[in-house]
Amino acid sequence: MTEAARKVAQQTEERLDEVAKNVRERFDRFTETRFTDEIKNGRFADQVDHGVDQGRDEARRRKQGGSEH
Repeated sequence: MTEAARKVAQQTEERLDEVAKNVRERFDRFTETRFTDEIKNGRFADQVDHGVDQGRDEARRRKQGGSEH
């Protein structure tokens, strides 16, 4: 490999490393903010609780001989 080719390869590698670093930082900022806000707003709590409560209600109805809906 010639000296010029090595230099180009080194510069390319450095640029790609910088791009990868920027992508990781942006992704981390986006996901941290987005999901932290969703959790703080209680978005996921209702979904889990609702499913458990609904399952209990359906089991209770079946046990009593009623319909599931």
